[in-house]
Amino acid sequence: MAILGSGEAHGACSLLHAAGTGYGSSIALDLPVAVRLLDKPSKRELKDPDGLLDAVLGVWTENGYDLPNELKPEELHWAIASKIPPKQGLKSSAAVSIAALRSLCDATEIDLETHRLVELSAQAQFQAGVSLTGSIDDSWACSTKGWKLIDINSDTIEEGVIIQGRGPESNDWTVLIISRDKEKQPVTLEDFQPFFNDFQQALSAIQEGDLLNSITWNGRAVSGVLGDGEGRRMANDAFVNGARAAGISGSGPAVIIIIPSITPQTTKRIKSLFSTGKYKFTIIETTFLNSEDEEMDSD
Repeated sequence: MAILGSGEAHGACSLLHAAGTGYGSSIALDLPVAVRLLDKPSKRELKDPDGLLDAVLGVWTENGYDLPNELKPEELHWAIASKIPPKQGLKSSAAVSIAALRSLCDATEIDLETHRLVELSAQAQFQAGVSLTGSIDDSWACSTKGWKLIDINSDTIEEGVIIQGRGPESNDWTVLIISRDKEKQPVTLEDFQPFFNDFQQALSAIQEGDLLNSITWNGRAVSGVLGDGEGRRMANDAFVNGARAAGISGSGPAVIIIIPSITPQTTKRIKSLFSTGKYKFTIIETTFLNSEDEEMDSD
């Protein structure tokens, strides 16, 4: 078995769900993903229930790019190593598609600019049926560090980037991910309309540089869209116990909790809250991935 190519990406969480206002924003998290392109099946079982990797290959060839070594799609195989809990709203599909596209670039010695990778990733996610909007903001966040505010209706991927920045400093904040054993609920674009004002509050917070507040406003809106009363209560309980921001990411069900790193006792208390008693969930501790941009972000 030969490794034809390899690519990496990372997970992210939502600042603003793109279905709420037509503007989307996600911020990079230290949740690494690695994808390898192989000429024979890996010994490790591949889990791709939505056919996303088949969609990546389809989009790749449809856009005129060659496959490595003149192989056919059915002769290519994949291996994935991911720290992102799947189907939790942590951008696993965007991350895997970006990493897979990078492995194809590696295998064929093609150098694609990031905006082109984002475009192909969005096409693949649409084809696989894993995104309502194409998740352009998610693909940006999974392929680059920091955050971007994206106009999903822009004529081009590049022109769609409205604002971008480093994000809250990784050393200053602890990010807790509460991964819930809850089936992902199907939603439509129409489900978001009654909560437009809440999503607009999240957008305004981003524009004012208050990214942590956007996480909270967006999470409240998404909990309304999903009818997820438990998720809303979890965010409220996190606030009562000292969190600076909390809310559902993506279309759920994971809850993101942001805690000042100078108060480790708060992190310990919130971890205990969500791993015992009425809440018994899987908890992942991570950090933001800051870009090199010098643009000022306030928190």
